[in-house]
Amino acid sequence: MAANDVEGPVAGKGRWKRLARRTLWVYFSCALWGVAAQAQDSPSTPPAEGSETGQTGALAGDEGESLTTMFRHPEWKRLWLSGQANWITQYHPSFPSPYQGKNSLTPEADAATSRVLTLFTGWQATGTTEFLCDVQETGGAGLGNALGAAGFFDLDVVRNPQLSKAPYIARLMWHQIIPLSRKKVVAERNAFSLFRELPERRLELRFGKFSMVDFFDLNHYGTDSSFQFMNWTVDNNGVYDYAADTRGFTFGALLEYRDGDKLAVRFAEALMPKVANGINLEADLSLAQSENFEVELHRRVVGKQAGTLRLLSYVNHANMGVYRQAINNYLDGVTPTPQITAHPLQTTIKYGFGINFEQAVSEYFGLFGRWGWNEGQHESFAYTEVDQTWQFGVGGSGGNWGRKNDRLGLVFVSNGISHEHARYLGYGGFGFLLGDGKLSYGRENILETYYTVHVWRGFFPSAGLQYMVNPGYNTARGPVIVPSLRLHLEF
Repeated sequence: MAANDVEGPVAGKGRWKRLARRTLWVYFSCALWGVAAQAQDSPSTPPAEGSETGQTGALAGDEGESLTTMFRHPEWKRLWLSGQANWITQYHPSFPSPYQGKNSLTPEADAATSRVLTLFTGWQATGTTEFLCDVQETGGAGLGNALGAAGFFDLDVVRNPQLSKAPYIARLMWHQIIPLSRKKVVAERNAFSLFRELPERRLELRFGKFSMVDFFDLNHYGTDSSFQFMNWTVDNNGVYDYAADTRGFTFGALLEYRDGDKLAVRFAEALMPKVANGINLEADLSLAQSENFEVELHRRVVGKQAGTLRLLSYVNHANMGVYRQAINNYLDGVTPTPQITAHPLQTTIKYGFGINFEQAVSEYFGLFGRWGWNEGQHESFAYTEVDQTWQFGVGGSGGNWGRKNDRLGLVFVSNGISHEHARYLGYGGFGFLLGDGKLSYGRENILETYYTVHVWRGFFPSAGLQYMVNPGYNTARGPVIVPSLRLHLEF
């Protein structure tokens, strides 16, 4: 006999309510823990700017600072070996939903856990050449199978639960430095660059398999689902339909120009998936490819505090459908519902722009934000279904109360789609993430907060809370509240 038959619906609801209360209790306990622990950790100097390595979160313990990995890394001259593990558990109680379609976020109470395990390796062959290889294993699931919200709640979720759970090569890169000046600057080693010093002016060439958001659209306060925010459209610009397979990786070439701490310019050419959210990439560049361009400017704007502005653009060529054509086919009776995939093999173009800023206001806190727009006439193909977005938030560490390795943040993000995209969903069309069968359009607005505690060495538990209005741009559904628990381990 099934458990539900024994407990009944009332007992089931009581269990979810107890889980929600416990999750919220842990969240506020984590926040209070960070403040109360001030007496245990004496204040020290703030971590050096750029101590976070971005999306991977690979941090190493430095002399004179508390160790932030489970084991101290050996000081190999040419080799790198590190690892991390990330588990995210999320829950949402039931929410109002007068109807739902096959791609709707399930309105019944739900819980899910995702995991990402990564092994980072690298070999520095010469003073200007290195090779990097990362192996990853992913598993678990997202709420409602990661459907029904453009700004989904867990960035670690792999959107196709049918994929193999076997370990796979996530990154395999050749990294080449081309010096443009004799002056050298000290470089911080991390999983993506093993060099201890670099030319102040240089070109950096990367070739192989990687994720576009390993290098594009980074933000010191909101880019890392291991330590920071968890929402898809907070850690990345939602309109950035970056070239990627289902797991978020692609094959490509990236060329970057660096002029010290003043300027960076990067360009990448990468492979697109054969179908929307597909695991297989199109190797024929005459059929599909992606161009990505970003300018990064560094200035001191507020007193002595540094600020960074990033200007992003991309152009995707792929076998993408056109929303208006799918709508016309439906209205003309060609298809029973609007079907964005009902077209012959074709190469169409989707492009977009993004602005990304971060501004420190003190040693431990800063402001950040993003704005983005894409043309919205061609189907969302690789990341998520967002055509316009903006966000604004605050983030930082617990240095003010002697907890410099704690992290915390608060952000608001608002996502929208184009008129044709909304019509397509309103007539009953489905994207690879969204589709309630019909649509009463409204912007998808999300508030997220988190607190991450450094307990001991590489042990980082955290708790977070997300509140979403109009999931999937539908005013008839929601709002949804999602408490989260996360455990991150650094090795």
